[in-house]
Amino acid sequence: MFDFIIKHLPWFWFGIAVVCTAIEAVTFGLTTIWFAAGALVMIFISFTPLPFAWQLLVFFILSGVLLGFTRPLAVKKLKVGKEKTNSESLIGKKALVVKRISEFEKGEVTVSGTVWTAQSADGSVLEEKTECVIDKIAGVTLVVKPVQE
Repeated sequence: MFDFIIKHLPWFWFGIAVVCTAIEAVTFGLTTIWFAAGALVMIFISFTPLPFAWQLLVFFILSGVLLGFTRPLAVKKLKVGKEKTNSESLIGKKALVVKRISEFEKGEVTVSGTVWTAQSADGSVLEEKTECVIDKIAGVTLVVKPVQE
């Protein structure tokens, strides 16, 4: 079996690339895709007289470098595993105060027809019918600040 692999190294590396790509397609973890890329590079390196043991070493080093340096950038860019919830999409939207908000009392605001408990971001008093912007969310309470005009 080992002799067969040595005689058909480009096909071996192609098979590794296909298997890694298939695993990535199923898991979407952005992990095995870097090993697939390393295997694709190894297809070309396998045409050189480099011994198989050295090819394995180059493959693991190359794949490890790709995994270590490019995966964090790809995860950040593609936002893998980070879903925005409905409430998180409210941040930055305008709201209307429907119950007075003071420094020591929570009030209520309405956003897209839904009433939420709210508190002032800076402790200022917000009277009814004041327009405000949602700054952040603390539990089930919107933290709002008045609209700057």
